[in-house]
Amino acid sequence: MTQAVVVATCRTAVGTAFKGTLARTGAPELADAVVGEVVRRSGLRGEAFDDLILGESRYGGGDIARHAAVTAGLTSVPGVAVNRHCASSLTTVAMAAAGIRAGMDEALIAGGVQSLSTSPEMRRRDPVTGEMEERWESPAHPSTPTAPNDDMSISVGWNAARLTGLTREEQDAWALRSHHRALAAIDQGLFTEEIVPVTALLADGTTTLFSVDEYPRRGTSAEKLAALKPLHPEIEGFSVTAGNSSGLNDAAAALALTSDALAAREGLTPLATVRAWASVGVDPERTGLAPAPAIRKALSRAGVPVGAVALWEINEAFASVSLAAVRELGLDEETVNIHGSGCSIGHPVAATGARMLTTLVNDLRRRGGGIGVAAMCAGGGQATAMVVEV
Repeated sequence: MTQAVVVATCRTAVGTAFKGTLARTGAPELADAVVGEVVRRSGLRGEAFDDLILGESRYGGGDIARHAAVTAGLTSVPGVAVNRHCASSLTTVAMAAAGIRAGMDEALIAGGVQSLSTSPEMRRRDPVTGEMEERWESPAHPSTPTAPNDDMSISVGWNAARLTGLTREEQDAWALRSHHRALAAIDQGLFTEEIVPVTALLADGTTTLFSVDEYPRRGTSAEKLAALKPLHPEIEGFSVTAGNSSGLNDAAAALALTSDALAAREGLTPLATVRAWASVGVDPERTGLAPAPAIRKALSRAGVPVGAVALWEINEAFASVSLAAVRELGLDEETVNIHGSGCSIGHPVAATGARMLTTLVNDLRRRGGGIGVAAMCAGGGQATAMVVEV
């Protein structure tokens, strides 16, 4: 079978939404930056690409992938936007790999973009009064008391902790380690190669070149995390806090994928092979536990046992989500999120999956190869996992 290989990756640095460096930089500008750069890094001509697939969330219309294609001068390349909430950009890579393995496409760009800072707020008309609601968000699942549609700290974070028996101390310790690992990676320059700098507009009208993740907090300590109040103190034993949750963030990431035949024909060096992927659905109350079955399904499709995986990227939508997967699958914590994740780097929703893959591929190459897995839960009781090999 034709294999789908990754020939280029890149991402922007991750900004802190609303008050960070990218607060005035919209999703189109972020998408334009990574698409243009990943085409350049691929070494392919723009017209060689069959399609461009970008994950998006919370935008409610338009086609950001086509916008990025035209801006990058890829007028012959169409574009499609995909929304699977947190797993949007991981899904775009799966779609690209599927097209290549089916023989329908030879080269695609996949990724995702999120600008929470500039996302429009939607309103809808009340069917009884006819008045417009001040703020409305399209639901991902029917809301229930144990899985409210509009509060992921309960639906995802707390349920994962409660159903797995995770303590507040365990979640805080995981979040603290996440910050330490992310800051160490930044200080060692391990993210420099994967980041494309973005010119960002500041509040005073000047611009700056943004190239370093700004969400990891150097002052984080066990004492400071322990002092934070639970997000829902009215719920007995509630252990989710702002400190052991992911951030609100802005970023974009993209990967260029081709068939192994095209890579050989063009003299390209494959960075990784996409071995398999899988998505699952679970009861919305168990959203935070969904990565484990998605991982099992993807590994089964790849014919790879858990013990053969060298590195794992399991998104910290909440610390409890990664911890639950580690406990369920019996993973070595030292191989999971080795440079941090959502609690520290941040969680730019629709871009996170592609950001994780970008980091994972680079980490596997640094260690001389191996198999890696990226996985994440997604709103409404979903999860997606992907197996790659360097």
